[in-house]
Amino acid sequence: MNFAQAYLQCPDFPNRYISPEKLFFFLQKNYGGLIREIGRSYLDKPIYMMTIGTGQTKVIAWSQMHGNESNATHAMLDLLVTLQESPELSVDIFNKITLDFIFMLNPDGSEQWTRRNALDIDMNRDFIKLSSKEFRILKEIAENGNYDYALNLHEQRTIFSTDGENPATLSFLAPAENVEREITPTRKKAMAVIVAIIKGLPQEFHKNIARYSDEFYPTSTGDNFTKMGLPTVLYEGGHYPDDYQRVGTRKYYTIALYEGLKAISQLNGSDEGWEQYFDLPENKETHYDLIYRNVRLNTDFDCVLDIAVQYKEIYRRGEDEISFVPYVVEVGDCGKKKGWKELDCTGKTFVSKRKFPKLDAEVDFEIV
Repeated sequence: MNFAQAYLQCPDFPNRYISPEKLFFFLQKNYGGLIREIGRSYLDKPIYMMTIGTGQTKVIAWSQMHGNESNATHAMLDLLVTLQESPELSVDIFNKITLDFIFMLNPDGSEQWTRRNALDIDMNRDFIKLSSKEFRILKEIAENGNYDYALNLHEQRTIFSTDGENPATLSFLAPAENVEREITPTRKKAMAVIVAIIKGLPQEFHKNIARYSDEFYPTSTGDNFTKMGLPTVLYEGGHYPDDYQRVGTRKYYTIALYEGLKAISQLNGSDEGWEQYFDLPENKETHYDLIYRNVRLNTDFDCVLDIAVQYKEIYRRGEDEISFVPYVVEVGDCGKKKGWKELDCTGKTFVSKRKFPKLDAEVDFEIV
């Protein structure tokens, strides 16, 4: 049995939203001997690191640097549950590697379901100034831990596809370490891991895998870790067909996390196969969540247009799950882009208090 066949979802965390307190309690109760507190957030929430394995190859990974990107936390929880039920899948890996996994690096942002931390700082652009208390913790550990690889775990918006048709459910990147985007030995090691991950993912899923842009960002985490000689693999979990709860994404993210650790244990610093990294299609920004096509407005002249909508993810205190609120993001001719869902409104009526849809505002109209 391979990992994809053995995959199990952690039943304690069925929702996209993960309460920091619930996560902390779960980790302390079930994995108290494997975790330790490595620091506290601006709002004084604990940040935990789990250590698994006894191998010489050291890997550091972290989840929820951006608080509204929970798939990596889910992936680690699902990985633990799956390996608990199928321990034979992990023996070789964790005899060769030691994994330090930082859960929920941004617990303040995670609690509010916001990208940034409590001071509105984007930690993924804080490598130089170190304005955020939380990022300092990661950087110090990474610089002093003698790590061989890093896994920078994120999520991306629903706007991306692999080919203009299939959503980019997973995208990977071996970050550049300079503006010229040179293919350095450090990058080659990360590329080799990505190639091995893709080979380990089910063949029917390959149409949903892309390569993230390798534009160099001078203040970003992955670029600077690579620059200091630490091979870093960026994971980006994206849209899965008809699945805004990202249950499918979560599954394949978990498989990819496992395959990444497996690849690192087997490659042992080799860059074998790195050239195949460039066979991956690059992310294309091609889609909106929903497009109303051919909408006739109630104006005093003939006005027919498209209305593009994106769902904004909002967390309301006290609820167990996030809400998806539709917002108007474009009005006019949306012919160059597609919608994951499209509605032809020819012959239908635009019903609203206004004569036209308000851009960057919540949808307040009907098409009947």
